[in-house]
Amino acid sequence: MCIGIPMQIVSLEPGHAICRGRGEQRRVRTLLVAEPAVGDWVLVFLDSVRERIDARRAAEIDATLDLLAAAQAGAAGSTAAAFALPSAASTQELLALCGQPPARLAHEPTESPS
Repeated sequence: MCIGIPMQIVSLEPGHAICRGRGEQRRVRTLLVAEPAVGDWVLVFLDSVRERIDARRAAEIDATLDLLAAAQAGAAGSTAAAFALPSAASTQELLALCGQPPARLAHEPTESPS
């Protein structure tokens, strides 16, 4: 399994960026994203930037990685998630997360044609 690491670009070189995240600094390839800029948050897989993300998403991924690290250390359950888990989301929230229009629920009135 490949896990993406959220990192922030601190400098650029042709085809590469120097990024910092999760306590380390790396030189990563940027050929898969258009026009990266210093300050951008990116998701890095195997030393390649695969996706540009925002700071909020970077924090969510960091929190998830912290939960995984705690579970591996035997401390699962002592760290609260810093985000809503999909299993706790409502149907409407899941549809919005997937970019789908809200569903009309069975108990909601339908619009009558005029």
